[in-house]
Amino acid sequence: MKMITGESGRMVLCRPRGTRRTTELALAIVAAVLLSSCQTSEVLSSADVDPTSALTGGDVSRSDLDQGKLQFMNGNYGLAEKHFREAVELRRDNAEALMGLAACYDRLGRFDLADRTYSQLLKVAGRQPRIVNNMGYSHYLRGEKAKARTLLLEARAALPGDNTIEANLALLDRS
Repeated sequence: MKMITGESGRMVLCRPRGTRRTTELALAIVAAVLLSSCQTSEVLSSADVDPTSALTGGDVSRSDLDQGKLQFMNGNYGLAEKHFREAVELRRDNAEALMGLAACYDRLGRFDLADRTYSQLLKVAGRQPRIVNNMGYSHYLRGEKAKARTLLLEARAALPGDNTIEANLALLDRS
């Protein structure tokens, strides 16, 4: 710290140039460490409480799930994959994260991983129309039109009038 004369002619105490930035950086690092340790303890303390919490709202992987959705909507499929994968690693029964992860693999052209993830998702959530719809879209992306149509028609039969399913069928018809 040093004393300088301010505009009003009064003596002012001020820090050397760059000290404030260094102090702010140090505080940010300390805050990040404290926050990360809190999140880790939350995960460890609540992980065994309710095995169905991923499906009922008490999901310990919510932050990664939300980040995955945001990145996916912005077309950042690699970053979305990373967040969805981390959410699944925290909760293997997180159907929403599994669905997002499979969709990312589809967009990244990693159909082998998409198939494996859809298989895991079906074990967790059952054969739901929205899952079948996404599987149909996956086969559409691969150019497997007959398989895509079969899956999309199955989804339509289970959930008639759904806009997403209808849009995927229309897309398939135009190709």
